[in-house]
Amino acid sequence: MSRRAKRRLHGEDKSLAKSNSMASPGGHSFPTKTQAPHRWLPFAICLFLGLAVWVVFGQTLHHKFVNYDDDFYVYENWVVAQGISLKGIDWAFNHVVLYNWHPLTMITHMLDCQMYGLQAGGHHLTSVLLHTASAMLLFLLLRNLTGALWRSAFVAAVFAIHPLRVESVAWVAERKDVLSGLFFMLTLWSYERYASRPFSLGRYLSVVFLFALGLLSKPMVVTLPFVLLLLDYWPLKRFAKSAGWREWFGIPRRLLLEKIPLLLMAVAGCVITLVTQRGAIPTNEQFPFLMRASNALMAYAAYVGQMFFPTRLAPFYPRLTSVAPGWESLLELVFLVAISGGVFFWRKSRPALLVGWFWYLGMLVPVIGLVQVGMQAHADRYTYLPQIGLFVMIVWLVADLSAGWRYRRLVLGGIMVTVITALMVVSSLQVVYWRDSESLWTHTLDCTPENSTAHVNLGVALAGQGKLAVAIQHYERALQLNPDSVAAHGSLGLALARQGKLAEAVQHYERTLQLDPDNVPAHNNLGIALVRQGRLAEAIQHFNRTLQLNPNHLGARNNLALALSMQEKPTVGGGQGFQ
Repeated sequence: MSRRAKRRLHGEDKSLAKSNSMASPGGHSFPTKTQAPHRWLPFAICLFLGLAVWVVFGQTLHHKFVNYDDDFYVYENWVVAQGISLKGIDWAFNHVVLYNWHPLTMITHMLDCQMYGLQAGGHHLTSVLLHTASAMLLFLLLRNLTGALWRSAFVAAVFAIHPLRVESVAWVAERKDVLSGLFFMLTLWSYERYASRPFSLGRYLSVVFLFALGLLSKPMVVTLPFVLLLLDYWPLKRFAKSAGWREWFGIPRRLLLEKIPLLLMAVAGCVITLVTQRGAIPTNEQFPFLMRASNALMAYAAYVGQMFFPTRLAPFYPRLTSVAPGWESLLELVFLVAISGGVFFWRKSRPALLVGWFWYLGMLVPVIGLVQVGMQAHADRYTYLPQIGLFVMIVWLVADLSAGWRYRRLVLGGIMVTVITALMVVSSLQVVYWRDSESLWTHTLDCTPENSTAHVNLGVALAGQGKLAVAIQHYERALQLNPDSVAAHGSLGLALARQGKLAEAVQHYERTLQLDPDNVPAHNNLGIALVRQGRLAEAIQHFNRTLQLNPNHLGARNNLALALSMQEKPTVGGGQGFQ
């Protein structure tokens, strides 16, 4: 063979190696020996993700608990505060906290109390570590699924440090987000191992088990079977591999059959959630369907807007009090339908767009407000997992459109660095607002001035500092915005009682119980006010009712004993020692 022919063959071999290392149209790549020097890159990217999360969220180790659910979950929950025990685990599986049943989440709070007591920094550390693990797993998962290293890294980085993540990571009570997120990633990781290999019962059961742990952490992951079907379409391409199989609703039957156990678990999770949250679901008269539908359209569009412009973020956005103007709802509907139609049209040439968009739409269904729970219009924390779909959609679209461009690497690399840096700065500033309750609710009122919930919680924070007069102003403003606010009436009653205005305090306690007959603090506080008015028989009734509703209420038990002793010996107590 001539020297020229040998050179030609050598050149052909090098060209072939180069083509094999490139990503296929579906996003997969085929590693070759030419990639060996870069095997350290995934480790380096994971290290960067961990560092980025620490830079943004590490400051939470110096933060306090906030007076927004942290009390119910941790520092005023006497079962959790005692640390981990068999009795505590039994309690976690048999009790509901704030209309939610998520026993695994409560167990992690107990573990934190076991290790750190009520030092808030330790509780924050756990949340930061869980979020870090999820970000790393997301990167490794996308890389395994698609073979696209830098796209996967960028999606994971944006997920890790986007300002919309702050609420989920910096708020101790939202441990359920980061915990369920970790099990969500582990379930997808396990499913990729199951789906890309010959059938294995062990691998399939690992998917089922991890999904169950996710449901026990937060029921929002009920949409995970739907996400698995999307991954079957792309990048696993199991729809194409199942060609010839009988189809149900356009989906190969084998893919639906293997999801049935997961779907049954999801249905069970939905039923449990509806039962536990029935007390927080407003009636159709209180929140009509048209208003809920209008709010849902607004929320879908708002989350997309917040992804690009994450400003004026707050822990609570008041829900709509009336149906939005028809043209606004129509525009939002057209926006959603247009994108849905576009991604469906390009489903064959750009499957990542369809998967990413419907990941976003589908995962938000449980919290989009069609079945309204609570008073919020939408919430940053709800985007924790759904927004991953939007990141995938946009990153893959930009990368595909720029394919073949001469300066592609330079420009896209610059964009990645700029975006990540900007997000880290904005998120770091947002985390600062969560340092304590006063800072959080002052910022919230700057973002949403007509916010009854924010006024109440800021009032509680100020009352805790002894600033009763200013706190009362916030409670009264909250009642102007929402005359039926249970929290405002109860907090105002407590502040007035501390000022010695017992008659006014009793009126607000009684109004609280008219709105919420089973309100435990209101029964206990009303009992204390009645004792101080000398109305012992009525007070004892309210202490008894408190213990009926919460047998573990130590304050009510002490108050009942003191009231009974005063009834027997009127000179005893005089209202002192009640709590």
